Amino acid sequence: MPQWTTFVGITAVVLVLLLVLSHLTQSAFTDAEPDSGGDAGSRTDSSTRDSVDEAADPSLREDAPFDSDANSIATDHDASRSVDAADSPSSASGESDPTAPDTANEVRTRADTDASSERRGNAVEDAELRRPADRGVDPDSLSTGMVLANVAFSQGLFALVLLGAVVYTAIPASALGLELSVDYLRTGLLWGTAAGIVLYVANELAAAAATHLGFDHDEALRELLSPDSIGEWVILLVGVLPIIAVFEEFLFRAALIGVPAAGFGLSPWLLAIGSSVAFAVGHGMQGSVGVVVTGALGFVLAAVFIVTGSFLVVVVAHYLVNALEFVVHEGFELEWAETLERYSSR
Repeated sequence: MPQWTTFVGITAVVLVLLLVLSHLTQSAFTDAEPDSGGDAGSRTDSSTRDSVDEAADPSLREDAPFDSDANSIATDHDASRSVDAADSPSSASGESDPTAPDTANEVRTRADTDASSERRGNAVEDAELRRPADRGVDPDSLSTGMVLANVAFSQGLFALVLLGAVVYTAIPASALGLELSVDYLRTGLLWGTAAGIVLYVANELAAAAATHLGFDHDEALRELLSPDSIGEWVILLVGVLPIIAVFEEFLFRAALIGVPAAGFGLSPWLLAIGSSVAFAVGHGMQGSVGVVVTGALGFVLAAVFIVTGSFLVVVVAHYLVNALEFVVHEGFELEWAETLERYSSR
């Protein structure tokens, strides 16, 4: 007997964990971006250094009392003593002179000043060492292999949890859009390929139109996953992208639409709206335009799943959308927005 409620509960937990992980990742990369002012770090260093200098020498503070008359008198007095010491014959002959102690005081004053400067310098260095590290993750510090491994591990782990939940709760394969037959395999590959190509073109046109209207599509995540070698391309196309397609279609289409519709008689179209919203929110790193485009893509994939009843069709379509996007943009370095802009300006 299928345990529909238990499976839906486990699916909800996986969905929440995925959305939280996506939000934390987005926040980490956002915090690592430099401020638009450009000199924030310099201003911070300068403020820290000024604060340390003021702490080491109170006379450097702007609000420190300053007696101009006293300083002027002291300066004139020191200057006259220096002139007297230079003009005194006894000073030149090495005989004792009353101004000798003043010269010694000047030497000690300079030594104290040098020592104070050194202490301030050390204090500044100590303060900079103690300063907390910037929050966030620097994208430049992450290798492509690290990012690919992280994505494959996290999404593969979630997929295994859902698969275990299917076995544990005895969910029938038909509710997930699965079937073991040659015809199912042939139809899934054929219609999935056709749907994938059409959706890829539509996705690119939508993103290009948004860019043309002044809305940028953030592709930071795609750039992080972009391979740098033939081996990484193989890992991406054969390993990581299939895992992403299988897991996301398993969660957002099969688990969030197929199972509740089969187990509780809910409208699959209403479920498609909810799953598409969750699908869009889970891709927050792509920016506001990316979220809208991804949400629309998710609803179309949900519609394909409902109409065909095939999990394989949406997996193949999803994979082709992602794979073509990487190959065209990162492999051939072709940007649809720039190409359409050139042709439209002719």
